[in-house]
Amino acid sequence: MKLFYQTHSPYARKVLVMAHEVGLAHRLDVIHHETSPTVRNDTVFRENPLGKVPVLILDDGFALFDSGAICDHLDSLHECKRVIPAHGRARRVSLRLQALAQGLCDAGIAVRHETVRRPEALRYPAMRDGQVEKLTSSYDFLEQEADMDPSHAEAEHVDIGRIALATALDWLAFRHLPDFEIGRPRLSAWYRRFLQRPSMQATVFAGETVD
Repeated sequence: MKLFYQTHSPYARKVLVMAHEVGLAHRLDVIHHETSPTVRNDTVFRENPLGKVPVLILDDGFALFDSGAICDHLDSLHECKRVIPAHGRARRVSLRLQALAQGLCDAGIAVRHETVRRPEALRYPAMRDGQVEKLTSSYDFLEQEADMDPSHAEAEHVDIGRIALATALDWLAFRHLPDFEIGRPRLSAWYRRFLQRPSMQATVFAGETVD
């Protein structure tokens, strides 16, 4: 299978971290593609009309896009414990955490548009501040509500929610967005522990968005 990837995309990294966690990374031909809202990548557009990565091209040529859909497919291809819980509270918690992680990335991208990516004359400070509020509110929610007990350490099962959250937080740190570690010891300890996993060490962020 081919994975159209971007070394600085948290959405693409979520897919690759999951593949490492369940032993599927060796089945992926990872191909880096630069994409942005203003620069067309024709190769990516041929597979995904939205022009975004990640895109997973299956052996029969079928193209899957959106990290959630790709992870759902990959979860059907391995013999390990499922990364996406099948039912019950575990499923609800995991999918909610994945949704929150997606929202963190979306808000972070919006902040970057209003601080470094748009021409300065076109930036909208009120939009920046509103997106920063979403980030800090989510950080506080994670500190209080999420299962971030550092004592779970090695025994912790890695589900899609935790994978999505780890890759989202590491991208926020990579892009120097509002700090989620200051004053949030449980979240910080969990993040620092997750960073040590081989799947994270093998997929470190690199590169800049080219508009």
